[in-house]
Amino acid sequence: MKVALAQLNPVVGDITGNSERILSLARECAGSGAELVVFPELSLTGYPPRDLLDRPAFVQGSAVALDRIASHIPPQTGVVVGAPLLLDGVLCNAAVVCRGGRVVHIARKRLLPYYDVFDETRYFAPGRSSGLWENSGEHLGFMVCEDAWRMPGLPERQYVVDPVADLAHEGATLLVNLSASPFQQGKRAVRERIAHWHARRHGVPFILVNQAGGNDELIFDGSSLVAWPDGKTVACRRFDEDCIIVDTDTREVVRLRGDEPDDGAARDEIAEVHDALVLGVRDYAAKCGFRQAVLGLSGGIDSALTAVIAVRALGPENVIGITMPSVYSSQGSVDDSYALAANLGMRIETIPIAGLTDAFGAALGPLFSGTPAGLAEENVQARIRGTLLMSLSNKFGWLLLTTGNKSELSTGYCTLYGDMNGGLSVLGDLLKTRVYDMSRWINRAGEVIPWDTIHKPPSAELRPDQKDSDSLPEYEVLDRVLSLYLEEQMDAAAIIGCGMDPDLVVRVLALVDRNEYKRRQAPPVLRVTGKAFGSGRRMPIAARARY
Repeated sequence: MKVALAQLNPVVGDITGNSERILSLARECAGSGAELVVFPELSLTGYPPRDLLDRPAFVQGSAVALDRIASHIPPQTGVVVGAPLLLDGVLCNAAVVCRGGRVVHIARKRLLPYYDVFDETRYFAPGRSSGLWENSGEHLGFMVCEDAWRMPGLPERQYVVDPVADLAHEGATLLVNLSASPFQQGKRAVRERIAHWHARRHGVPFILVNQAGGNDELIFDGSSLVAWPDGKTVACRRFDEDCIIVDTDTREVVRLRGDEPDDGAARDEIAEVHDALVLGVRDYAAKCGFRQAVLGLSGGIDSALTAVIAVRALGPENVIGITMPSVYSSQGSVDDSYALAANLGMRIETIPIAGLTDAFGAALGPLFSGTPAGLAEENVQARIRGTLLMSLSNKFGWLLLTTGNKSELSTGYCTLYGDMNGGLSVLGDLLKTRVYDMSRWINRAGEVIPWDTIHKPPSAELRPDQKDSDSLPEYEVLDRVLSLYLEEQMDAAAIIGCGMDPDLVVRVLALVDRNEYKRRQAPPVLRVTGKAFGSGRRMPIAARARY
């Protein structure tokens, strides 16, 4: 049987646009000999549609679009679309098989994830055994994403039922999974391991079709694949739309996009995260209607890396950097900002803020009188910069990119209504040490980010001779604690048991918990780890919790 893996990048909520693209690609696949075209999970609505699913008109619009797809596809081609469907009075996350002008089979998602960024029990009712659909001599067993995530070694998913095993016991000769599995470091390898485990266990090919593209903070890498029982793999491209047609009898592959095949080889982890961030910025801007982006260039490593990613996502002609020197800004920082802009070919403008800082000081002077200068005065500079950047965004319709990293966001080493202003946080899920790693990787073939930017001690430059290490532990130590606490979800005792200084651990954890209110007001953070700030981490603000 010739099956097309139609790796789509849908726009959430755009049922009309998504259905047109589904029809167009289905016709193209049919013209190339595909007997079955498989699209990702909720490809009709985009994933995740979230509370759009609470709108009856949205669900009804999806049903109307499904009928239209069924009536317009080539008559001898089956098309499998992921869609929300109201069945027996409840909403289901379904794989809908259309052929011959009608819906011929429906497989309801049985395992509904409710951890991290997933909240499907909020919207959907679980399905029961879906049964098989027979076509061209194959007995096809369809399941949706999480239905396949039941394998030894996945302890957080303690499900009673095993949808894949049920389909295999019913006689499936081909297993097909519609997926919307977000990217995170190492996730692709896990997906491939799961697919091969099912293929070997049941002795039949396992097809997984995954969504590509960025939707808000979530990035989907695609990486759709066919896992054969003998351990071999055929895969689609990563971080882009793609479509391949696989003959399940001969294993012959037709690549409709004409690109080199993905050999499934492991890529450098930094390269994968870089590609994910570039895609995340590109899709967030495009799907929100932005053509250009603006960011503050401080001469520091965070803004430099953000600028590189923005230029690679949007093109150098569409990225504007603003340097805003104060009396505390070193000439080296200004020079580094201009050198970076020249290396990237992007526009750069300068707005000095010394006069504005003086004006704020004069206005606040009567109320600040008699108090020592400190953090409030320092943060005025950051808030002036944030206001200037937001004004430019407001005036010209530019997307303001926030440049802070995960270490800063974790500990509150950032200014609310200042450097936290923006529409998208590009590095908010990258610890500072990872920012350094990626910056060196960027420069692997020659200087893009000025080496002075990478080598100099990091500083906010809000007071004379300021260094980040004045306020925070050294980043190598800090990031180790943050990784264990946030990403491994260890408590203080467990972290201390890893050999970390007890006083330092308690101090860092207190900083993280104390600054929850700041993160609640931060822009969306592009997610690249297993635990990012945002929808996957929901912590109370007014709380007292022991570590």
